[in-house]
Amino acid sequence: MKRILTIDIMRGLTLFLMLFVNDLYMRNVPWWLGHTEANFDGMGLADWVFPGFLFMVGMAVPFAVQSRLKKGDTIQQIVQHILVRTISLLVIGVLMLNTSRLNPELSGINKNLWAILMYISIFLIWNLYSDVPRKVVLSLRGLGFAGLLALILIFRSGTAEDPGWLTTGWWGILGLIGWGYFVTALVYLVARENLLKTGLFWLFFLALNIFSQLGMLSFLNFLRPVFGVLISGNTPLLVVSGLFFSLILRKTGSEKWKKFTVISFILGISALILGFILRNWFIISKIKATPSWGLICTGISILLFVLLFLVLDVLGKTKWSNVFKPAGQNSLTTYLAPDVIYFTVWMTGFPLLFYKHLESSLLVILGSLVWAFAMVGFAALLARIGIRLKL
Repeated sequence: MKRILTIDIMRGLTLFLMLFVNDLYMRNVPWWLGHTEANFDGMGLADWVFPGFLFMVGMAVPFAVQSRLKKGDTIQQIVQHILVRTISLLVIGVLMLNTSRLNPELSGINKNLWAILMYISIFLIWNLYSDVPRKVVLSLRGLGFAGLLALILIFRSGTAEDPGWLTTGWWGILGLIGWGYFVTALVYLVARENLLKTGLFWLFFLALNIFSQLGMLSFLNFLRPVFGVLISGNTPLLVVSGLFFSLILRKTGSEKWKKFTVISFILGISALILGFILRNWFIISKIKATPSWGLICTGISILLFVLLFLVLDVLGKTKWSNVFKPAGQNSLTTYLAPDVIYFTVWMTGFPLLFYKHLESSLLVILGSLVWAFAMVGFAALLARIGIRLKL
């Protein structure tokens, strides 16, 4: 089937919104723009943005796997690619998660400098090098690996009396994406284009999420330090939801857009209704990763996707969306590159982020919007000069 522009645009839009809400200084803006507290029964914009991106990760899986199959990759090669990509996301996620835990005195390095060097190493290792001699590529990647290894070895957290090292914790944003991608890619290899089989996997992760929330899976606690994301069921539920919806799109597409629109509307509304029904037992909470929250986010993602699909792929109104396209096509670069600027600003004290502390809520929001647009443009600029992360 022909390429669906909406997939790139919605992925780029969710990334843009992630940059926006992560930059907001919440003391000066309305609560509904940010992340709600763990015990609060409800959600703001920031509580949908990440699950919206996870949904898009699932939607992209069938297209990516089929592309590799058409190029002649064997199932074994595809599984190896899935494992390498998953491990890469987990490693980067854990390193990002631990940045705030570093003790400068025990590690012998400034926290911000450690983070900047960590990101530089990541870019050296996972950059997509084009038209660069193989020896140069191997040298750059070798330098990146050496730098990352050195930073890992000197890392210390805690206190002098009770020093610590890297922890997996909740794996960080990229770690969650890694686990969700891993499960969903394997589900697709097993079920392929079969909606019934994929739907059964979706029900399995919904049940896992419910049972986990009810405390019925405590016998698996010994596995949680590593496989907790999978046992909780919520992240796989969100990504497999995207996979299931993607299969419907692949079976209808722009040729049968009316049928796709009706099915999507029914699925989106059904997910919202089921989410609010489950609210009787589970509050809507991103922090607690409740099934009610997961289903409501899925419903929102489906309805937003079909709206964008009608505008972009059916009506052909695409000019307005060009600003989000680079983010959708270079998602990892778009997400990580701004952190290098953040840590540089914090280390040097340069007042680039002055707008965060303005008294006007409108100016604070406007500042973060400008920041998000600027970072999308920054990632596009990096791609033009050959800096583009590819796992």
